[in-house]
Amino acid sequence: MPTRTARTAWTGTLEAGEGQVELTSSGLGTYDVSFPKRSADSANGFTSPEELLAAAHSACYSMQLSAELGAGGGTIEALDVSADVTLGADPAGGFRLTGIHLTVRGEVTGMDSESFLAAANAAKENCPVSKALTGVEITLDAKLEDELLEA
Repeated sequence: MPTRTARTAWTGTLEAGEGQVELTSSGLGTYDVSFPKRSADSANGFTSPEELLAAAHSACYSMQLSAELGAGGGTIEALDVSADVTLGADPAGGFRLTGIHLTVRGEVTGMDSESFLAAANAAKENCPVSKALTGVEITLDAKLEDELLEA
């Protein structure tokens, strides 16, 4: 299986420094990072480990959900997945990820709401990024057609 690489060049202190994250394997870009921007409500053109993790988790979850839905006999018309990754204080000191909330909206034919919810929950448990983040509470809001399903 492949290994993917990213690198960060950093200068300065935590509070005054900043860096650039490079997506090395794909060559798709270099993105600015800064702790003050990471911990602020507005990113103002900077990314953060949490945003990059959210991107990884939403992509991984989408792939796993498509596998689960296909195995269950569903035909995927469209999936829209977002991941919200929250950074907060760690009671032991410093910071930690305090939660991840996945939201999925699906247009899937050949599957009822109960089967969709089962597939959505299985994808939450089985996607490799979810498995890597077992120390963080992951919640799910899944919607198929006009029905709201929560897990």
